[in-house]
Formats: sequence, structure tokens, C-alpha cells
Amino acid sequence: MKILRARREHQDKVSRLMGDYLLKGYRMLGESCDTCGTILLQDRQKKLLCISCQELDSDTEKDNPALNPHAALSQVREHQLSLQDDPAPEVPACVLPRANLDPVHANPPVPNAIRSAEATLLEKISWASHQLKETSSVEYSSQLCALIGSCAQSLRFLQDLRH
Repeated sequence: MKILRARREHQDKVSRLMGDYLLKGYRMLGESCDTCGTILLQDRQKKLLCISCQELDSDTEKDNPALNPHAALSQVREHQLSLQDDPAPEVPACVLPRANLDPVHANPPVPNAIRSAEATLLEKISWASHQLKETSSVEYSSQLCALIGSCAQSLRFLQDLRH
């Protein structure tokens, strides 16, 4: 619930700031930021503004499930709790991905490991796509879209490793 509360607070801040900018003469566009998905504003000189990226502190990365494995795990647990009464099982810390891996100095991955990781990512994208079709929750849809995007980005990285 902490992530949901933080997200709501962030959205409230964005909404307040957006209202202030609209009163100053900015226009709300029908486009959203490629980075964060926030609706873009435009000033009279046609300069684009993303409230979330350019105006708010970016220390929310610790709560971003796409950037922080602990936040992702917490978000999955929260969703599971919202669907059922039984709490989600604890995942041991050894299963969580390490945060600051240095891919430059790491051992090169084995081609089979890359193929296996690609297959796993494709399965995850397929699962998330199916879940996206089935859900009516806007928030869960947003989380699934972020997961699909993250998996697609990882797939591109793995494909670059193979070549």
C-alpha cells in the first residue's frame, strides 16, 4: 500500500503543478511524455514541459518497480493481496536481482543463457499481454504496460549481446 500511496501523492503533486501552469497560460497537449507517461504541456514559445520529469524531484526511483526490484516485488505482493485474502509468500533476498551489476566487467553470458533469458522474457510479455486483455483496472494496466516495456528493453539488450 505504500507504493500506491506514494503514487497517489506524486499524481496529486503533478495535478496541482499542472493546474498552476495552465493558469499561467500553458496549453495541455494530447501527447504524453515518453519517459514517464505524464501529459505534456506547452508554453507560448512552443517549448514542451513534462511536470513529472522536469519539475518534481526524481528521488521516486526507489519506488519505481521498473528500476528497483524490491519495489517491483512489493508491487506484485500488493496486487496479490488485493486479489485474495491470503498474503503473498515471502521471496528470499537471494532470489532478488542485484542492484548495481557492472555489465562491462561481468563474465560474458553463455549463448544458451541468453536464449533462455530471451525465452523467459517472451513468456513474461505474453503473460502480461494476456493479463492486460483481462483486467479492467487502470492502475494494473499501467503496471502491466511498464512490465511489457521493461521486458522489451531487456530483450533488445540481450539481442545486442548476441550480435
